[in-house]
Amino acid sequence: MSALQRGCRSAGVACPLRCARHATAAALALVAYGCATTRPAPRALPAAPRAQTGAAAYTEEGQASWYGEPYHGRPTASGPRYDMWGMTAAHRTLPFGTLVRVHNLANGRDAEVLINDRGPFVAGRILDLSRGAAEKLGAIGPGVIPVRLEVTQLGDGMPNEPCWEVQVGAFARPENVERAQAALRGKGLAVRSAPASGGLTRVRATEIGGKAKAEALARTLAAEYPGAVAAPCGGGW
Repeated sequence: MSALQRGCRSAGVACPLRCARHATAAALALVAYGCATTRPAPRALPAAPRAQTGAAAYTEEGQASWYGEPYHGRPTASGPRYDMWGMTAAHRTLPFGTLVRVHNLANGRDAEVLINDRGPFVAGRILDLSRGAAEKLGAIGPGVIPVRLEVTQLGDGMPNEPCWEVQVGAFARPENVERAQAALRGKGLAVRSAPASGGLTRVRATEIGGKAKAEALARTLAAEYPGAVAAPCGGGW
């Protein structure tokens, strides 16, 4: 008796052919089982990263004032002469040419303004509006209003302007003006001053050169004058 026949008899299968078929099927089943138990499950693909929608727009809340006469017609910190009927504003740090939507939190009015000047230099205030913008926002009567600022378009900061200065502050008291002037001269810097809104006087280090040099000097002076900021010369005051 052959080994195949003995296997058939022990398996209870009637004929060698059926036994062979049975053995083949059993072998295939074992192979399939082995594959099923040894083949690792496919790894899930990592989720595709979500597209970034960009950084959130700059916002700021605080108090806004406005300025008109006697500054109408005087050069702004960015150079052009101040038009109090235009839709402009002064901000301490936003680049010149920045467009800002201003929300009056007291009455819900909105207005878009162009940043073309520096200020205000009064604690708690973040924006100095032109008279035209103040009228649209309902700020003429109150004088100072609560606002929220939203940058809609960031300005280029006038990088090609050849003449830049560093404004260290705007002071109400003459003695503070003189002290700042003396301190800057003591550092070997040329100085000039001019009236600012709110009865203040701007004090600047001048004859510096381009924007990069002015920004570097502003960072150096910031330890002594936290509000120091680079600004275009503006063609003279």
